Order: sequence, then C-alpha cells, then structure tokens
Amino acid sequence: MNSKKLLIPFFLTLSSLLILVAFKLPVNSHLEEKGVLITTDFGIIKIRLYNETPLHRDNFIKLVKMHYFDSLLFHRVIQNFMIQGGDPDSKNAPPTIELGNGGPGYTIPAEFNPQLFHKKGVLAAARDGDLENPLQASAGSQFYIVQGRVFNDSTLKIQAKRITKMKLTNVIINRKENKVWVEKYQTFVKSKKTDSLKYIEDIINKQLEAELPNTTVYSFTAEQIKAYTTIGGTPHLDGSYTVFGEVVEGLEVIDAIEKQSVDKINRPLKDIRMKIDIIP
Repeated sequence: MNSKKLLIPFFLTLSSLLILVAFKLPVNSHLEEKGVLITTDFGIIKIRLYNETPLHRDNFIKLVKMHYFDSLLFHRVIQNFMIQGGDPDSKNAPPTIELGNGGPGYTIPAEFNPQLFHKKGVLAAARDGDLENPLQASAGSQFYIVQGRVFNDSTLKIQAKRITKMKLTNVIINRKENKVWVEKYQTFVKSKKTDSLKYIEDIINKQLEAELPNTTVYSFTAEQIKAYTTIGGTPHLDGSYTVFGEVVEGLEVIDAIEKQSVDKINRPLKDIRMKIDIIP
C-alpha cells in the first residue's frame, strides 16, 4: 500500500491498482430512504443511506444483498477519527497483515453534496489519493464511519485552511499542464519508485505554495459549525470524500470500537468482524 498520498490521509486510500471506470446504476431518488444494520461484537449500528447520493446508495445495497461484507473486519481504527472496513481481503487475513488494498475491482464517481458533511456518525467512502485519482472517485466497497472530535471556533479555522489546501491541490492536479505529471505519478506508483513519486509531489506542492496565499479560505455553513462544535466530526474531509449515509442508532458502538487497542498500522489487535443486512 502506497502511504505517500499527497495531502490525503493514507489510511483512507486504496491501492492504485483499482480500475477507474464509469460506474452506472439506476437512480431511484423517489424511493424512500434505505437503511442497513451493521452487526458487530460491540453491538448493532443502524444506518440511513442518503437518496442524495444514489450511486453510492445503490452500490452499497447491492453489495449487502450479495453478503459481500459478511465476516469482513473493521481493519483500520483511529481514535478521534474513524473506523474503516469493507476490504474483502480482510475476511481471512492473519494478524499483523496490512489491509486496505482490496475491493470489487471498480470505483464510483464522487457524489459531493455541500449539505452532507463529516459530522460524527456519517458513513463515507474511502478512496485513492488525488494524484492517483484526480476525479476523487470512491472505492467500490471500502467505507468509514466518522467518530471524530469536537472543535471550537479557533480549531475550526485551522480545519477551514486544511480544506482550502486540499481543494486547491485537486484543482492544480486537474490542470491540463499537469496531466503528464499525474500520468507519470500513476506509473511510478505501480513500479513503487518512491523517489520519483516524491519528485512529482514536490512539483505540485510548489505550485500550491505559490497560489495558496491568494486563495479564499473555505467557509463553514451555520449547520456545519453547529455540528462540529457540539457532536464533533472530521471537517477537513468535507468536499473531498463522498458522504452517503449516517448512523441513526448505535453511536455508542462506534465509540466502543474506536477505543480498541491497535497495532502500528492501526489494525485492531483483536479482530472486529461485521455483518450487514438491509433493514426490512
């Protein structure tokens, strides 16, 4: 797993070996909101899937009906941040093995919605970093549930600057003149040429440093501020990772999982398995 992800937390990414494809599913926004139950050793988590993100909703439902997630692990747990699962390679993975590269072989186009943000308890999709994945497409099966922390006005300002930096980075990466660097980066990831990856990252970072001082800082909405200063969350991921559902019951289960001991790569020392069912 390549941990050199430009400005994107490596623990939310997949291997660049995933194929970015056009992913199409029927859009049924007129349907009532769907829900799922995630059963764990620590209790049951009830989740409502958003109709505003129909591609992610329908893909998740499809995988649940296939029993794709049954017996998979929450393979990455980070306190005050999130719990992550959905890697099919985790089902029979021996202890200490690093996970996070598996998936169904496709990605899902990003479905960003400013009204859907990273407050505590939301369900969101993992993905590759921007240089590997300029369109910020979501992983086909890996997801995370936000645990996060509570912020105040001062710390939210810092988060707003992080969002500004991440958004500008993506704009720079998607410019026509940087296309050749993006293509080279993706090739170097496959060949694991660390020095070459660092060289390209430095090129993008120099452009970022030159433009950032003149970039308007991201502004949180009143709804975001209320959520982040009361229940908490992970605001710096807003607008860069697709949020497609939220916990309606079982936040205490997430808290319990988040407190478990992990190894140096954030895999729980004791396996935490899941079973996911559609709410009738």
